[in-house]
Amino acid sequence: MAKREKLLEVQDLKVTFGSKRHPFTAVDGVSFDIYKGETFGLVGESGSGKTTIGRAIIRVNPVSGGTVKYQGQVISGKVSREVDHQVIQNIQMIFQDPMASLNERAKVDYIVSEGLYNLHQHLTEEQRQEQVSRALSAVGLLPEFASRFPHEFSGGQRQRIGIARALIMNPQFIIADEPISALDVSIRAQVLNLMSKLQKERGLTYLFIAHDLSVVRFISDRIGVIYRGKLMELAGSEQLFAHPLHPYTQSLLSAIPMPDPVGERKKKLLVYDPGCHGYTQQDPPQWVEIEPGHFVRGNQRELDEYRKVLEK
Repeated sequence: MAKREKLLEVQDLKVTFGSKRHPFTAVDGVSFDIYKGETFGLVGESGSGKTTIGRAIIRVNPVSGGTVKYQGQVISGKVSREVDHQVIQNIQMIFQDPMASLNERAKVDYIVSEGLYNLHQHLTEEQRQEQVSRALSAVGLLPEFASRFPHEFSGGQRQRIGIARALIMNPQFIIADEPISALDVSIRAQVLNLMSKLQKERGLTYLFIAHDLSVVRFISDRIGVIYRGKLMELAGSEQLFAHPLHPYTQSLLSAIPMPDPVGERKKKLLVYDPGCHGYTQQDPPQWVEIEPGHFVRGNQRELDEYRKVLEK
């Protein structure tokens, strides 16, 4: 099997908000790698730290500890202007709310090409317009839409504009922060299919952030499950669904709606209790690769139980 190329490395990432006297740790010691060409899903409930991690990678949120590496180069903390420009060009973000993330007073033409202006690429007006037209066409929008304002579009079209804004920079890595959660159910599949199509055509790598495990399973190669700023479990998409080990992962899976009304009424909803672990200083939780490619957090007693489950 060919060795995969690491595009992004997150090592012991810590993000803290608030003052020194009253700090709040939003992300605590998170580590994972994302390989070139894959879609890495990050799933958890609201407030778990998913978006904070994405914003820390793209340098919107300052990092309190740990490092973020892109193609082997540290991009967290203080970096040179050249590295900062490299991050802006190679890493882009698709935001959750397609209405709030677009400037209502600007036309689509300016919104999509804003990154080109910020990087001072010294394009002629004709070259800039040509790039805007290509970006809009790539996401299934007509080039003449460039002269319109965001409020003239539907939610799905506005999200396509947000994707075009990211694509125009020709990035290698895109952070998709719950890109379909604000859309109607009928539009969600269209946006997901569009993202998959663009990934194949352009060789893109995604960090796909969501709270819905069923959606993440559809688009992701590997999935990380996060709770209160800590990774609980990480595995291949099908591997995670076949053998969910951590109780929090099991609770998320139990919350996925079933298309069968009878089965939905009979299913047992699992509620995760973080106080059930009984961690002590003598037996603290560890982040362990329990089987090839499958990582889980637990103390020695829990890890022994997880191994027994996998042996069955």
